[in-house]
Amino acid sequence: NCALVLVADPENHKGNWRALFKNSNPLHLEIGCGKGRFIVETARRNPDINYVAIEREQGALVMATEKAMALELPNLQFLDFDAAGLTEIFADGEVDRIYLNFSDPWPPNRQRKRRLTHANFLALYDCILSKNGQVHFKTDNQHLFEFTLEEMCGYGWLIQNICLDLHNSGLDNIMTEYEEKFSKEGFRIYRLEACRRDEDTLKRAHTPPRTAEQLARKARGSVA
Repeated sequence: NCALVLVADPENHKGNWRALFKNSNPLHLEIGCGKGRFIVETARRNPDINYVAIEREQGALVMATEKAMALELPNLQFLDFDAAGLTEIFADGEVDRIYLNFSDPWPPNRQRKRRLTHANFLALYDCILSKNGQVHFKTDNQHLFEFTLEEMCGYGWLIQNICLDLHNSGLDNIMTEYEEKFSKEGFRIYRLEACRRDEDTLKRAHTPPRTAEQLARKARGSVA
């Protein structure tokens, strides 16, 4: 029933996603869209941007696609796909922005490589993002936020617009289903934006470990 918004053969669109949308607009990607509240509303508000949303949990994916179908959004498509294979479906520099909203924190240390902000995933994002492409990240998990700061700084990305209490910041924000739930339970919401460096800048960039540690300490110190 939702075939119009669900891409069954994403590998066939590598390097040519804008043709699927029949325009040359920017391409934004959400990894782990859940039930689709964030990506559907974002696509509705921004008709001049193309959106692709990935979700592996099929029950949530069905709900997300149903939301999109109800609004008849021509600028949004969904995938049932593993983010570890991003370079198989997106060409170098093809994506302009990636959204990571309330990703699984994978708390045991031995599972840290599964976190979507681990350096292994940053390397994938670095391939598919455009020259000045960005990652926008939100979480309620303080430890994951600290980990993300350290990983991104260590990878040489520019961290900007750090917010340690999003819902009391006055910033415009579209909530996810999880975000609304966690916020009502009193959890603080953390957010940041990270801008990738081009290859020449990456070669020159060296972020001293203490910089990442200072950012993480700032996050830790914000919680009573």
